[in-house]
Amino acid sequence: QVQLVESGGGLVQPGGSLRLSCAVSGISFSRVAMAWYRQAPGTQRELVASITSGGITTYGELAKGRFTMFRDNDKAMAYLEMNSLNAEDTGVYYCHVPYYGMDYWGKGTLVTVSS
Repeated sequence: QVQLVESGGGLVQPGGSLRLSCAVSGISFSRVAMAWYRQAPGTQRELVASITSGGITTYGELAKGRFTMFRDNDKAMAYLEMNSLNAEDTGVYYCHVPYYGMDYWGKGTLVTVSS
């Protein structure tokens, strides 16, 4: 059974930083690409960043220059390091993996950027 569990969200002040984590089980983690998505209140889910099985990253416009995605294949973990956060970064962050034609999602972790 494929499971993705996000953690690390919380309340942070504008300009602050957070590191999100995604623990993955039930798949050959080192062989799959991973992604982080964000869903802000009242909006559709949007891509934040993705990483290939080989570690090549791609970032959405909202993340470029501020966020870094990386992975630890030994721990089956994916991470999203977020810096210079602002109110527009508020939302639920989801971990995603496409696997054998299926899309798997975690339940998300809430990030609130507010003073």
